[in-house]
Amino acid sequence: MVRGGGMGGKDEKNRIEAFGAAGSREMPRATKRRRKNRGVPPPATFDIDTLPGSTNLTALEAAAVIRRTPGALEQWRRDPNHPLKWRYVAGRPLYRVDAVRDYLAKCDKTTKLPQPHSARGDGRAARP
Repeated sequence: MVRGGGMGGKDEKNRIEAFGAAGSREMPRATKRRRKNRGVPPPATFDIDTLPGSTNLTALEAAAVIRRTPGALEQWRRDPNHPLKWRYVAGRPLYRVDAVRDYLAKCDKTTKLPQPHSARGDGRAARP
């Protein structure tokens, strides 16, 4: 009988023991990696209109106010011409309340009202 690099035998037993019981769906705590939450944060708990304009917001707070993901803000910071302005303080990006208000005002002006799919700009109906 030849022993070698097969999938059975003693090696498979050690692999199963390393990851917990064979029927268990849970991963051991040591191997599970905590990941960053990349979703849209919950709405801000403060009113941006009552804050002084010179107040600084963290990236997470700014994302909560404008209802975008922190990852979107991170992408926007790579574009120096993006309308939402920021500055780095102690290596962390901070957003002034004035800048966030200006950005929201520009978005409101440029946002069009949603039209039904059948609507066209030239007044004709869409083809079926």
